[in-house]
Amino acid sequence: MPKDFLKGARDFYDVVVIGSGLAGLTSANMLARAGYSVLLLEHHYQLGGLATWFRRRNGHIFDISLHGFPVGMIKSCRKYWNAEIADSIVQLKGIRFENPQFSLWTTFDRQDFTRILIDKFGVAPDVVQSFFETVRRMNFYDDQTMTTGELFERFFPGRDDVVRLLMEPITYANGSTLEDPAITYGIVFSNFMSKGVFTFRGGTDGLIRKMRAELEKNGVDIRIRCLVEKVEVGPDRRTTGVVVNGRRIGCRAVVSNANLKQTIFELVGEEHFDSSFVEEARAVRLNNSSCQVYVALKPGVGFDYVGDLLFHSEHRGFDIEAMLSRNISSRTFSFYYPDIRPWRNRYLVVSSTNARYDDWARLSREEYQASKQELIESTLDCLEQYIPDIRQKADHVEAATPCTFKRYTRHWQGASFGTKFEGLAVSKGLPEQIAGLFHAGSVGIIMSGWLGAVNYGVIVANEVDKYLTPAAARV
Repeated sequence: MPKDFLKGARDFYDVVVIGSGLAGLTSANMLARAGYSVLLLEHHYQLGGLATWFRRRNGHIFDISLHGFPVGMIKSCRKYWNAEIADSIVQLKGIRFENPQFSLWTTFDRQDFTRILIDKFGVAPDVVQSFFETVRRMNFYDDQTMTTGELFERFFPGRDDVVRLLMEPITYANGSTLEDPAITYGIVFSNFMSKGVFTFRGGTDGLIRKMRAELEKNGVDIRIRCLVEKVEVGPDRRTTGVVVNGRRIGCRAVVSNANLKQTIFELVGEEHFDSSFVEEARAVRLNNSSCQVYVALKPGVGFDYVGDLLFHSEHRGFDIEAMLSRNISSRTFSFYYPDIRPWRNRYLVVSSTNARYDDWARLSREEYQASKQELIESTLDCLEQYIPDIRQKADHVEAATPCTFKRYTRHWQGASFGTKFEGLAVSKGLPEQIAGLFHAGSVGIIMSGWLGAVNYGVIVANEVDKYLTPAAARV
């Protein structure tokens, strides 16, 4: 008989959380802390969504996504998780750019970027200061019509080298383009400029292990390999439960950490929403996906320090089309040294590129496998510039594509960063359409990346709390 992964689960909970990305995990933790009964359902055997890991032979452990987030992650983890998690967050100090226009190292904070823009790029100090002050003041309620491209043209007209320096890392962090609203760039960029780029010492496996322990301590019922097939909606347009692995489980509220469009059109069904809302949801654009190449060096073999994050490109200027193309000309390398997992003397490299799902999904099986191998070989060729004899030193190499991410996350088109900015209004508007239905995940670019996902999980948990405990009862 197949294993029953819901064995022992109750028939009713206050809240069901669908999906265990960082937003879903954080919502579940906050609500359990508040005293609600919470069931966390994850279709995969691993928690974390895109913030997760996998193991390979010879004891190699690969982190899935880029290891880099703003300093605000420390405060959020300390407040909404625990001190042990927050204290494991450390700074990356070697951020590197190598491209036809410039070669430089930076600590990726405002002080160092100010120095670089003035001394290396020759930008007037007053312009640099005005730019930083402008983006620092940006917030969600600002004018949303100005694009990021227009912002750059205002301060750095005709300077595609400056645009590349300022834009390329944020595009890798959350899929931003020059056509997106300037506030989606400014808010995220300012977060990084505060104190630089940080990562989790202990690896993603350590992070998720600590988060799971905190969830269990707070009473969350965690279930893996549990695929939610349907969110139930009663005749009064109120959530009543979910169908998972063929079993109905009732609840007072649902928090979906699934892709926004998947939540609306697959899990719930458009017939439960106003027609105008359905049209608004249909118009929401999915963000792009990613390719990654994972390289583990042989046990006991390492390489000299070459930086922590390396933005490498053979293309001139910032060009989103070139960054998304299967003819890859831009890569971001994350270098993992033994101090990331101090108890393992291992060196690893993860190469990340932005990508379009359709470019990979339309390939035949043979073409797909050949393209993956081509991706691996071209990545190793590029990496050879920084780690000589990488092919001889490598013990294990494999690649992931948008199809891989779709398979393991079930996100439509393997969208690594959820939806574009217009998705945020739709995500926030779900409870107005169906009482007790909430969404927390990568939407709107602002609420993307590790820090954005955690903070959106907090925001949504607070809204669920307000819904479940009316104001009169909280007095």
